[in-house]
Amino acid sequence: MLAFRKWFLALAVVALTVAVASAQQAPAFQCVANAGVPPIVRAEGIAELVGDLVLNCNNGAPAGSLAGQGAIPQVNVQIFLNTNITSRIDGSDNSEALLMIDEPTAAEQQVCMAPGPCLVAPLPAYPGGVYKPYNVGESTVRPYNVFQGRRASANSVVWFGVPIDAPGTTVTRIIRITNVRANANQLGVSSTLVPTQIVAFISATGTTSVPINNPQQTVAWIQQGMTFSVREQDGDSGAETKAQCSSNYGDLFTDPTKTDYGCFTGRLRFQEGFASSFKARFDVTNLSAGTNPALIGNNQNNPGSIYNASESGFWTASTASTTGWPSVSGYPAGQANQGTRLRVVFNNVPAGVRIYVSIRNIAASGAKVGWARLVNVAADGSGSYAETPNSGSATTCSAWSGAALEKIAEMPIFGGSGNATWEVMYDANSVPGDSGQAALSIQRYEFGYIAAYKANTSNNLPGLGTATANGMFAPVSTVTTASTVAPVPRFADTSSALNLFTINACVTNLLFPFVTNQVGFDTGLVISNTSKDPWGHSTQAGTCEINYYGDTNGAVPPPAQTSGVIPAGDYAAWTLSGGGKFGLTATPGFQGYIIARCKFRFAHGFAYISDAGAQKLAHGYLALIMDVPMNRDDVGTSENLGQ
Repeated sequence: MLAFRKWFLALAVVALTVAVASAQQAPAFQCVANAGVPPIVRAEGIAELVGDLVLNCNNGAPAGSLAGQGAIPQVNVQIFLNTNITSRIDGSDNSEALLMIDEPTAAEQQVCMAPGPCLVAPLPAYPGGVYKPYNVGESTVRPYNVFQGRRASANSVVWFGVPIDAPGTTVTRIIRITNVRANANQLGVSSTLVPTQIVAFISATGTTSVPINNPQQTVAWIQQGMTFSVREQDGDSGAETKAQCSSNYGDLFTDPTKTDYGCFTGRLRFQEGFASSFKARFDVTNLSAGTNPALIGNNQNNPGSIYNASESGFWTASTASTTGWPSVSGYPAGQANQGTRLRVVFNNVPAGVRIYVSIRNIAASGAKVGWARLVNVAADGSGSYAETPNSGSATTCSAWSGAALEKIAEMPIFGGSGNATWEVMYDANSVPGDSGQAALSIQRYEFGYIAAYKANTSNNLPGLGTATANGMFAPVSTVTTASTVAPVPRFADTSSALNLFTINACVTNLLFPFVTNQVGFDTGLVISNTSKDPWGHSTQAGTCEINYYGDTNGAVPPPAQTSGVIPAGDYAAWTLSGGGKFGLTATPGFQGYIIARCKFRFAHGFAYISDAGAQKLAHGYLALIMDVPMNRDDVGTSENLGQ
């Protein structure tokens, strides 16, 4: 019994020793992936910045700790998206996508250029006994803590040989992946109530095991980024309708430098699909008033900061304290080529029409809006920022405020087509130097346009037809994978043509409600071309189509006939029984009514019914004008007997 008790005590001591040893063993190194709150990206976008992917890592035994256990293990970190990754690359497939460790401040950032690896040797102790292998603030030793990725495939980026040391049990190691751009257009807009997601997958393999919980993360949601519409001058939806015989901004057509041209023909409206869909090139938060954020921007190099109001991502300028910031195809990694650009393409513009657009977006009086500027760039909307000169200043238009907002520039039209591009400088929620920001809201940018022409109907100018406009983001591109030359951001053209304005032929429709050449009666008719007047308006000449409705002595009516060209200031006169001027032939025995469609404006008609020789009975009347009232400058509203 005594022996048993001795053995029992010995076993208890062994068990206690094992338990203590087990309790002292460090927990395994492990990381948890998260993407925070994923941003909304534009469905039209080919190179959209997705949200950062972050690993929070804990536990494990630091390999390069104060005990000097050896070099920090190297790991290959790779991400995959469910769409193409379109971050800018250089000719060696080095990417602007970056991996950072332990949120280095701007003063601490030290870049390991691709392809890597960049070793981090064991480091000495620092004041306070804190082991800081990536953020050395108390020593001249500068470890690498920013790592440049390389394109691995169309949808993947890899960081080779990243030294990832286990943090131990007292701190958390943070690994952040940023500047990843994605082709949102490749996935499109969801047809369900749940938005389309851009999903990232992450793996870490190498000389040590890096287990990752939740390696699949949603890094962006896709929504339509913009809607485009054509508005009339007063803001109502729809296209303007013009007449060929009435000049439209005729003085401006003759003299493009004219400054007193009044309001615009209509408006081109671009509206955000979601807040912050329209962005400046750089974050404007700390820019001084009057700064042009298309050209000047402060560093955006604070890890974890959100730069959703900027087309640029995480970037910094190389300085004495930040060595070797990577330049990718001529741009600092993370920097965009331009701010959001809004582009309109004009098509089917009739011959003899000049198109002008406003230099800046126009706004209702007192409205707080952002600022977009017309730029002189390539036809697809790409190219460096260059302001387009204006033709002059307009007189104040009651629809919009400030003559400065009404400067215009002519858009060249070739073969009926042309285009204009504006770049967003800032929106109403982020104005440089403005402390009184507007509430975050959906922004609308409207640009005025003018269709100017001088009536010249003798030469059939302007041409007849309907001009169209397509509104879209710019630059437009078909490059859907990572590129060394394609701009970021860039967009697919998903637009549809909308009617912009229509130029119709000038016509007058006349109704002669009763005419007869039966039972001893005859009718005489006159149509006068009154487009010639003492006010010097553009004259017109045209034919008249005579349409007969009724019967010819109980039989079918005669077919329609067309007169010769009736000059301005002349008239066509004829009788049903004998015909008359300009080739109009007789239609004996007809009784009913006539509709005359004349290819000139301001036709007037008169009919006279009588018995033979007008011996017993006669009656005359004016033809009814079947058109809506027509404004004639200083003459006012024209006669309209149909009302």
